[in-house]
Amino acid sequence: MIRLFAAALLISTAIVSPAIAQDTAGAKAPEQTAESYAAQGRAQLEARLAMPVNEGKAKNLIIFIGDGMGVSTLTAARIWQGQKAGKDGESTETAMDSLPYSAIVKTYSHDFQVSDSAATATALVTGTKTRSGMLGLTPAALRGKCDTAAGQEVSTLFEQAETAGKALGVISTARITHATGASAYAHSVDRNWESNADLPAGAACKDIARQLVEWPHAKGLKVVLSGGRAAFMPNTQADPEYTDKMGSRSDGRDLIAEWQQRNPQGEYVWNAAQFNLLDGAKDTPVFGLFEPSHMQFEADREKDKAGEPSLSQMTALAITRLQRADKGYVLMIEGGRIDHAHHGGNAQRALEDTVAFDEAVARALEMVDLDETLVLVTADHSHVFTIAGYPPRGTSIFGLASVTEDGEPLNAKDGKPYTTLGYANGPGAKVDGPRNDPAQEDTEALNYQQQATVPTSGETHAGEDVVLKAAGPSAHLFGGTLEQHSIYHIAKHILGM
Repeated sequence: MIRLFAAALLISTAIVSPAIAQDTAGAKAPEQTAESYAAQGRAQLEARLAMPVNEGKAKNLIIFIGDGMGVSTLTAARIWQGQKAGKDGESTETAMDSLPYSAIVKTYSHDFQVSDSAATATALVTGTKTRSGMLGLTPAALRGKCDTAAGQEVSTLFEQAETAGKALGVISTARITHATGASAYAHSVDRNWESNADLPAGAACKDIARQLVEWPHAKGLKVVLSGGRAAFMPNTQADPEYTDKMGSRSDGRDLIAEWQQRNPQGEYVWNAAQFNLLDGAKDTPVFGLFEPSHMQFEADREKDKAGEPSLSQMTALAITRLQRADKGYVLMIEGGRIDHAHHGGNAQRALEDTVAFDEAVARALEMVDLDETLVLVTADHSHVFTIAGYPPRGTSIFGLASVTEDGEPLNAKDGKPYTTLGYANGPGAKVDGPRNDPAQEDTEALNYQQQATVPTSGETHAGEDVVLKAAGPSAHLFGGTLEQHSIYHIAKHILGM
């Protein structure tokens, strides 16, 4: 029923939104009228009035996490998604927009106003806040102190779902041992302990890659698709794709081979050709590691030497395999590289990955029955990413922020224009001398770094609230302003666990 609501909302919006002329060099006036705006508003009201409330329990849960996908990223990506398609970007409706219920989510950690992905992801999957930089532990443990971890492990939603007989999957475009994906299965006082080579000398803790392979739950993770091969390979073994790169493990263990021994019916893949041969109808585990480190940015994926599946393709395979489980499934899907592009001050790659993330959401909504599957879409935290100035409607999202009706730039106090997109800090800031004139640069270029106010080696996270969108059984429980760790408790209730 909710699927029908979402489709109706998208269709009604499209019907009453006449095309808007696009001109990336200078905006054209919208063709919408007062009557079309009124019709658009009435259509959205009618869709909401007709929407039934499903107060039932969910058999399945899919939680999408756009790493670093703050509100400004959602807005800019929506505009870019529309403009890429030759449409009016500002009024574009994304798959995420179609989800009927929303909440605002606080993102602070136990000890920081502005958190990292490890603490925020831990809150999402365990129901408790922890210290920044730690995974799956109470805040009584201390970061980097291995001897403080014993007895402080917090059971994750994935561990509890496995006990309840549900099938499990984790997908990420980052390394699978990186903070967000690792939160599903790992307990570590330091998110950076991905390989044994990362552990301090003499530390008795298990590294994160080893925890994945040795996960002490009978059925384990049915579907794992991500990057991060190096942490599973010995440092004496060359990577299969990049012969000049080696594994990172100093203990001599080949954890990929160990996974295969533990899962003799399972399938390990590391390139696009192997991925494309996977049979979605099979009921055996699949382990895909498509890069030594993070997977490629979406904008660079087609150039990858061995090829990589898109986030949407991985989502489709995971749902096809997991939905065979009699007792349902729990699936995490992370768009991990949104965050990394923002850290590099590179808005276009961040938005391309956000659009790819939205395509994965759309694919999931096409495949699942929202009468039995709860779909959540959220972010772990935001970034200091801004949309500023007074660009007329239809202006390229990567263009100059302020222009006259004739398309001439309106300059800042230093006599130079500025772009719509920017960062409060990051590598795009000038340390010495006057700032560059963006009118003399190709701000549409893929590698363009937006200007920043404060010079830092990498742009930082931001501390404002993020959005959660929901559809499916009892999705109406996600509303208002929520503590991030409350999402776990609501989802667990809806799953009937």
